[in-house]
Amino acid sequence: MRLVTAIVLFLLAFLSIGYGIAQRTILAGPASFTTSATTESSAPITVIDGSALRALEGNQTVTVSGTKTVFLADGRTDDVLAWVGTTSYNKIGFDLTTQKLTTKLVTGKESTAPSPVGSDLWVQEFSGTDRLVRQINVPDTASVIIMSTGSAPAPSRISVAWPLDNSAPWSGPLIIGGIGALLLGLIAFLWALVHARRRRGPRRKQPRLPRNPKPPQLKRSQASSARAIEAPLRRGRRRNFAAVGVILAGTMVLSGCSLLGSAPGAGSSPTPSPSSTVPGAVGLQQAAVTEPQLKHIVANVIQTVDNADTAGDAELAATRLDGAALQLRAASYAAHAADPAIAVLPTLPNWGVEVVLPQQSDKWPRAVFTVIADAGDKKAAPIGMMLVQESPRENYKVEYLVNLELDIPNVAPATLGAGRQPNDNKLGLLAPSELAAAYGDILIKGDASRNNELFSAAGDKLRTAIGHDYKALKASQLPSTAAIAFTNGPGKGEPISFATNDSGQIVAVDLDDTETVTPTEAGAAVNPTGAVKALSGRTQSVKGIVSTYGIQLLFYVPPSSAKGKKIELLGFAQGLIAASEVP
Repeated sequence: MRLVTAIVLFLLAFLSIGYGIAQRTILAGPASFTTSATTESSAPITVIDGSALRALEGNQTVTVSGTKTVFLADGRTDDVLAWVGTTSYNKIGFDLTTQKLTTKLVTGKESTAPSPVGSDLWVQEFSGTDRLVRQINVPDTASVIIMSTGSAPAPSRISVAWPLDNSAPWSGPLIIGGIGALLLGLIAFLWALVHARRRRGPRRKQPRLPRNPKPPQLKRSQASSARAIEAPLRRGRRRNFAAVGVILAGTMVLSGCSLLGSAPGAGSSPTPSPSSTVPGAVGLQQAAVTEPQLKHIVANVIQTVDNADTAGDAELAATRLDGAALQLRAASYAAHAADPAIAVLPTLPNWGVEVVLPQQSDKWPRAVFTVIADAGDKKAAPIGMMLVQESPRENYKVEYLVNLELDIPNVAPATLGAGRQPNDNKLGLLAPSELAAAYGDILIKGDASRNNELFSAAGDKLRTAIGHDYKALKASQLPSTAAIAFTNGPGKGEPISFATNDSGQIVAVDLDDTETVTPTEAGAAVNPTGAVKALSGRTQSVKGIVSTYGIQLLFYVPPSSAKGKKIELLGFAQGLIAASEVP
């Protein structure tokens, strides 16, 4: 009975381990579901709609081929279609009935498009040669754009694969259970052997009886000889069978352990593939950019400006700067080129993004305010940026770039964004369009300005640097043969205003502060120095010199209903932007 039990357990172990291994090998289903499509048109763009990418569960593996140059990017569907604009494109969908990709040509006015590489609208982008395979994970509010160069047709062969659940949850328990049955069978088998040996052990000797008379001698038959030989043979076979059983059981245990250890999921996990997390729109209007997008944009801005600073290249700087920020940097390059002793403005530090406040907008132009700071040095002044994207195919450019002196008030989270306020809105103590002129009057008149009570002087270092007292001191230091006049007014830049959580506003404006030095006596001349001399190109002038300083200002404007609060200067940047002889 014990031997029968061992045999049954061995059989169960063999079946259990075998079926467990089969579930992971010959009985396993496909690891993914793949469907392909081929576009027949010569359109330069192909768009895989977000609903097609999310037709099945799991990450999407997109394979593209058919052209020498292959480009693939993902972004929010609204942004992707805005970039496509009026260009003809292939739209890839998914038919739930046939479980296949579908293609449709959307005809537009244009048959070519610019290069898509480096657009700020993409969350991720990839380029390759001949064939490109990327695994992504986008929501149904995002789409994938596929192109070659823009002037050539888009890659024609596209396939999308989704993972299938071919895991065998019972495989592991079956293998482990089989190993357990194998061990139990081995124990039962050894128990049977021990029991059999005990039954053949020595027995108590019987007392000697008197010998019977010997019968006549007979010849031993062949049958008895055969029985005498058979007994030891049987015992030998039993020993051999026991040894074979032990070896077989050990082999099966070792093979079972080896197969279990090499099963899928054991050991190190595979390296994760690139994925994308594109949030959908919040409410009726989505935030202009996502936080990951903005971090990429800021990194690109910092790198481009650094390269422009090194080369003194204003055209390169213009690819990422505009307005007052570009005007100040271009003047710095020009002054340095005329006189290398004049230092270029400090380059942008490669700091991390700490504040992200995008505009709530699905149209263009759109803006975003951000703050970068040095996490390791709290004494270093953070830098505030106002960026504007004029159209879908243009990149964001920094229009205002200031060093912050005060903390930014509480603003909406990056996923929500804030509305951009009209320049003439009356929600605050002053409209954004009135700020530059009102603050400029304080710089010239000081406490005597009628706007002085609207602005807080606490933490305002600009008043000390170029305000009324500074201007009076500068005028007193001129010789009696010269006179100086100060004027200022709003610059050419457009104010940018974002709402804060307390119904106030963060407003960026620019101010042109002008100094005109003229001789007061016949034969007297003005002798400019430094950057004024470099930009004006004059070493002496009997007419006089006009110097214009660009001032970028970032204000916090409290709501008009707030009592006892004043407008605060959060940060500023200023420098010479132009100098010339008086006409």
